[in-house]
Amino acid sequence: MFSYFYLINICVIIVFICLFFITRKTNKRWSKINDYLGKVTTTVDSIRYGNLSTKIEKIEHPTYQNVTDSINRMVETLDDREKMIIEYQAELMRQNKLLESVINSLSDGILIINENNDILRATPKILKWFGVKGKDIIGKNVFEFIQLTDDTNYSISKLNNVEIFIKHTPTNNFIINSQPLSSLEKKRFVLIIKDITTEKEVENLKEDFVATLTHDLKVPIVAASNMIDLFLAKKFGEISDKQEFALESMKASNNSLLELVQILLETYKLKEKGIQLVKEHVKLNPLITGIVKEMEPLAIEAKTGINFTEDPKNPEINADPMQLKRVIKNLISNAIDHSNTKKPIDVKLGKMQGFTTISVIDYGQGISKDELKMIFNKYYSAAKKLRKVGTGLGLYLSQQIAVAHGGEIIVASKENVCTEFCVKLPS
Repeated sequence: MFSYFYLINICVIIVFICLFFITRKTNKRWSKINDYLGKVTTTVDSIRYGNLSTKIEKIEHPTYQNVTDSINRMVETLDDREKMIIEYQAELMRQNKLLESVINSLSDGILIINENNDILRATPKILKWFGVKGKDIIGKNVFEFIQLTDDTNYSISKLNNVEIFIKHTPTNNFIINSQPLSSLEKKRFVLIIKDITTEKEVENLKEDFVATLTHDLKVPIVAASNMIDLFLAKKFGEISDKQEFALESMKASNNSLLELVQILLETYKLKEKGIQLVKEHVKLNPLITGIVKEMEPLAIEAKTGINFTEDPKNPEINADPMQLKRVIKNLISNAIDHSNTKKPIDVKLGKMQGFTTISVIDYGQGISKDELKMIFNKYYSAAKKLRKVGTGLGLYLSQQIAVAHGGEIIVASKENVCTEFCVKLPS
């Protein structure tokens, strides 16, 4: 019995000894794990605060080493990515500074506004013109600084070469253009303001010079024309056939020059006062017949002719006969200049959607599609290509006269086939 209890005690002691050594070994192992986790925690904290140079030291344990290598590779990758991001940011900063420098060096002023017309950004030019410093302009309504020169209510998205008045810079002339920034979720607009003071001054000087010059030229031309008429009327004695031919040629040239000067003057008056019409009831058959007879010598000289068949109805319109005559003469003159065939020029009367039409058709080289868009522009002249005299104002003035009557001039052309100018006037 005694030996049995003795054996049990010995077994219990042996068990406690084994548990002691096992616990000691386990505590030592957990201590290593805690040390390792502490190093991992320190490394993670360093990464979190931006220190990517911290790494976990190598540990001679296969399980820990795999984790250590993975964490260290992750740190290296993050470090490489951060360096790339820093390089990209530096490049973006350089590009941004370059773009900002280019924009700030432009002679035009640039604004970015929202749908409420509040200013979000502005270039130094704008700050100077508006008389505002730094960020004081941000959030202000753009119409606190600018005013449209007419009473038209423009939508901010449809401002296109519209003249404006800047309150802080009242002596200068400006135009404004707008462009929506459609790529953004919120509505934004870019406003470009251009100072056109110099261009305005040059244009005014040019217009004044032309007006003064043409007015002074008109007097001697009219005097010369009157003198030629006196010679042709044989007021100073008999003249020979050769002299009469020479005087007729001089008269035709003088009339062309007078017409050229008159177009310049009328264009100047158009800008200053607009087209002044003195309307009356005009029968078109006798009006056009008279113009054709007047223009026939020029057509014969150009080795062509002019065909006009009177309309049996002899249409009548309410128009200014002098201005209407100017339009038709100009169209026939252009047809003569650009007709390079012997086929006569056709002048026809017709009707189109409630309008009375007068068409002048030539069968020459025609007009290209690109030129068709520009022929009614001020100072554009296709005659320059043919080395002929032309101000480029004839068609411009003719279109303005037609518009003043409530109509327009339309043109259709096929190159090397024909060109038709059609004057549409209210019936």
